[in-house]
Amino acid sequence: MIFWATAALMALFVSVPIGRAVWAHRTAGLSDEAAAAAKDLSVYRDQLAEVERDQSRGLLSEADAERTRTEISRRILAADAAADRHRVAGAGPSGKLLAGGVATVLIAGSLALYGWMGQPGYGDFALADRIAFAEELRANRPDQASAEASMPPSPAPEGVTEAYLDLMEKLRATVAERPDDLQGNTLLAQNEARIGNYAAAARAQEAVLRIKGAEGTLSDVEDYAELLVAAAGGYVSPEAETVLRSILGRDPESGAARYYIGLMFAQTGRPDLALRHWDRLLQRGPADAPWMEPIRLQIAAVAEQAGEAYEIPPAGRTGPAPRGPSAADIEA
Repeated sequence: MIFWATAALMALFVSVPIGRAVWAHRTAGLSDEAAAAAKDLSVYRDQLAEVERDQSRGLLSEADAERTRTEISRRILAADAAADRHRVAGAGPSGKLLAGGVATVLIAGSLALYGWMGQPGYGDFALADRIAFAEELRANRPDQASAEASMPPSPAPEGVTEAYLDLMEKLRATVAERPDDLQGNTLLAQNEARIGNYAAAARAQEAVLRIKGAEGTLSDVEDYAELLVAAAGGYVSPEAETVLRSILGRDPESGAARYYIGLMFAQTGRPDLALRHWDRLLQRGPADAPWMEPIRLQIAAVAEQAGEAYEIPPAGRTGPAPRGPSAADIEA
C-alpha cells in the first residue's frame, strides 16, 4: 500500500501543474499571442523546477523524473517556436483535452511501464533475507549435466589436422575398450581438452582419478575441477563445488580451488564472500598465477555488488610458473 500511495502522489504532482497551467491559460485570455506563449514557457519552467524538487524529496524515481523532464522540455520547445511565430493555439476545449490527454498518458504510461518492468509489492531485502535467498539459489542451481547440456556445440578447433582428428577417434575407441588404462585416459583427457571437448576431457580425468585411487595427486583433482568448470562454460556446478571443497580440505591455500569457489559465490548472490576469496589471492600472489588476471578483470564489479570501496592491490610476489602439460606432453 505504501508503494501505491507514493505512486498516486507522484501522479498527482505531475498532473496538478498541467491542470494549473491549463486553467491559467483559460482565464488569462489570448489577446496577445506572444504574451500567452511566454506565460506558457514560465509555467513549463516552473514544472521543471517542481520535478527537481519532487525527485530530491524521493517522490519521483530517476527514470520517472527523466521522462517527465523530457516531456516538459518538448513542450517548452514547442511553445518557444509558437512564440516566435506569434501563433499560440487558443485556450478552447481542445487545449483542455490535450492537457487531460497528456496527464492521462503520463499516469497510465508510468503505471504500465512499472507493471511491465518493475515488481509491484516487492520490497527490499534485509541482509539476513539476502543471505537466505543466496543460500537457496546456491542449493537449487543447475547440476553439471544440465549445464553441459545447455552449452552449444564446440566449434571446430583451429590448427587441428584431419590426421590428428583420426588419431583422436582411434584413442577414444582404444580407451572405450580398455576403460582401466591409466595412460590412455590421461592422454585422452589432455587431448580432448586441447580441442575444446571439455566435457569428454572431464570424464577422462574422472577415470584417471578412479584408476589412481589413493595415489591420485592434488594436481589431478585440480585438473578435474577445472575441466568441470570449463565444460559448463565457466559455471561452477554443485558437483564442481564438491570437488573444489575437497581440494581446499587437503590444501586450504590451493589458488585454483579458491578462485573457483570465489566464482561460485559471485554466481550465487554472495559477492561479499567472492571478494574475500579473491582479495586473499591477489594479496598472496604469485603475480603470474593463471587466476590473477581473471580476478583483476572481475573483482571491481564484485566489490561494487558487495557494497565495498575496494582498491585493487599491486601485483603479488613473483612465483614459479603455473603447472601444466608441456609441449611434448601435448604432442604425445
